[in-house]
Amino acid sequence: MPDIVHVTYEQTGKSKSTNELGMREMQQKAYEARTAQYLLIKAPPASGKSRALMFIGLDKLVNQNIKKVIVAVPERSIGSSFAETDLKKFGFFADWEPNPRYNLCTPGVEKSKVTAFLNFLESDEKILICTHATLRFAFEAIDEKQLNDCLLAIDEFHHVSVDGDNKLGIVLSSVMEKSTAHIVAMTGSFFRGDSVPILLPEDEAKFTKVKYDYYQQLNGYDHLKSLGIGYHFYQGRYTSAINEILDENKKTIVHIPSVNSGESEKDKTEEVGRIIETIGEIDYQDPKTGVLYVKSNKTGKIIKIADLVNDIQKERDKIQEYLRNVSSVDDIDIIIALGMAKEGFDWPYCEHALTVGYRGSLTEIIQIIGRATRDSENKSHAQFTNLIAQPDAEDAMVKLSVNNMLKAITASLLMEQVLASNWKFRPKYPEGDEESDGAKEEGEEYIKIRGFKLPSSQRTKDIIESDINDLKAKIMQDDQMLKAMPGNVDPEVINKVLIPKIIKETYPDLSDEEVEEVRQHIVVDSVVKNGSIEKQGDKRFIRMADSFVNIDDIDIDLIDTVNPFQKAFEILSKSVTASVFKAIQETIDATRIQMSEEEAIILWPKIKNWIAKTGEQPSIQSFDPQERRLAEAILFLKEQKRKAQTNG
Repeated sequence: MPDIVHVTYEQTGKSKSTNELGMREMQQKAYEARTAQYLLIKAPPASGKSRALMFIGLDKLVNQNIKKVIVAVPERSIGSSFAETDLKKFGFFADWEPNPRYNLCTPGVEKSKVTAFLNFLESDEKILICTHATLRFAFEAIDEKQLNDCLLAIDEFHHVSVDGDNKLGIVLSSVMEKSTAHIVAMTGSFFRGDSVPILLPEDEAKFTKVKYDYYQQLNGYDHLKSLGIGYHFYQGRYTSAINEILDENKKTIVHIPSVNSGESEKDKTEEVGRIIETIGEIDYQDPKTGVLYVKSNKTGKIIKIADLVNDIQKERDKIQEYLRNVSSVDDIDIIIALGMAKEGFDWPYCEHALTVGYRGSLTEIIQIIGRATRDSENKSHAQFTNLIAQPDAEDAMVKLSVNNMLKAITASLLMEQVLASNWKFRPKYPEGDEESDGAKEEGEEYIKIRGFKLPSSQRTKDIIESDINDLKAKIMQDDQMLKAMPGNVDPEVINKVLIPKIIKETYPDLSDEEVEEVRQHIVVDSVVKNGSIEKQGDKRFIRMADSFVNIDDIDIDLIDTVNPFQKAFEILSKSVTASVFKAIQETIDATRIQMSEEEAIILWPKIKNWIAKTGEQPSIQSFDPQERRLAEAILFLKEQKRKAQTNG
């Protein structure tokens, strides 16, 4: 199957070069905000968040009267990212020197770790490293005020939520409310993939946000030149199809599906065995490292495989220890993982992230892709492939399969927007009434749009600058939005009814004016990034869906007539068989959103245009889904009129 996304980069080396303090580009941006009490760092995998925290933590200890730094990570294995680090030799004023006694990311029972946590608070030691779980348990035994003048750093911050059952979220809220603690939160994305926000709006507003995007990171590499995101459909068992796309010559991480997903074969150990069988025959397993040596069916060469799905803790610890010490491209060839190898796992030589089944969270997709986007001399291209179950047109579960396919493809398309360079949008004023745009930052491109609204408040400015991709992820994977695929709902209804509704649900504190500002930015950004910009002479043109428009003539009303998510449907229509595509159409039609008054109002002028153009009313029997929708709008309006007359 072809790539949905293929992005190339300039290899400027900028994101890896360091300043006189030994800081890379992202770390410099974070360090500039080091005095903030609450700091949220959003940056992709491999951008250097761990070391950024070290710089900030040491400055708070030495220069800001902070007494202690507590670092909480989701997995024990990630604790090694915060091990003792020499920073002075690169120009910084202090080294990161945690006492090994207070690195609690080690094997052992939580009770003893909680005791160590409490001892740390009473000691003269400055730095403690623990898991999220240890922090939760320790919190039950302390008073929030014991964290006064401490820095609490939470890695992989998307694990937090305001859900009443999310104890990490409860810890965070209590610490913010009842102590003077400083907080540094770090994540690759702020989108959880469920309906529960990470922070309440009033708490989120307290955070100073530092954003470093994927384009800045990858464009600034030395070796990695391009990234592809593709998909491959399979039928039957995925373990039978995986060999079609597993290239033994590429260093690969295979993420098998969760046992609760539709793609799972319900026995993860058996699944790993079948994957290995498709590759070759096990020659032997190294008893010291746990590495499997497999003789390839295709070439006869020995392939080194790491099994991170194994439930036996002793075996898992053994192979994880080996992987932590990988120092050569030849040390491992394939890693098979379930939940591991997504966060805080560093294998720079990885070229291919092969993932089975739809992943429900943009954050998870970013983490998985991030395993393959480390810069390394052994690769100029990185690849992410999503192996997706193709629905059987006769299968009663076709609805679920269709939904998952649409979500997988829309997530991939969203990643294209995450990975692309940023555009800035400004209002286009009448000649002679031009307002200053302000100074351009390096690498920024402006497009001026008639009728476009700039953010009127700091709140909407922050959302547009920091949360836009996370908000798009929520919109693109919303069930109502998936039902409104092209051909089912008019683009203006998507842009002016559905999208504002989701924005309002996500940010209930926004006024109608602020919702419109965010809505415009999302729609414009999506349409422009899903289109293509071409130069002809000294003019630039943008191709949006079926329109080819001079950029100087673009206005918000024109953009609102374009479905920002049309590309996902086009990919499906080219990639599946006619019978499956018909099943997709019928499945979406059967669950289509109900008609609303807002949609009917938007469709009314289109109905009048249709009648003027054709001389006939739109037919409810038409094969054209948009004509049927216009006919349904007429019926809806007639029914509304009848109800009004009855009530009157």
